[in-house]
Amino acid sequence: MLVIRPSVWIYKLFTNMELKEFIENFIEQFEEAPECELTAETCFRDLDGWSSMVALCVMAMCDEEYDVKLKADEMRNANTIGELFETVKSHM
Repeated sequence: MLVIRPSVWIYKLFTNMELKEFIENFIEQFEEAPECELTAETCFRDLDGWSSMVALCVMAMCDEEYDVKLKADEMRNANTIGELFETVKSHM
């Protein structure tokens, strides 16, 4: 039986594509899209337009798009978009 194992670069590419989609969904939660480029390292609380309402919208987006119900403490514990992404992925 032939077993095919995905290489590390395929895994990283897939993860980067997922992260890009997550960031795009994240941006859509703002009334006005942030003017700076967002990356995994972006501290989302420092963004212009970030508010408790946007936080609730991000939590709702995670539920709708990824079927993940974030807890308030998980949202509070995440500092960057990448940390939030990893939290969501850990529930999938």
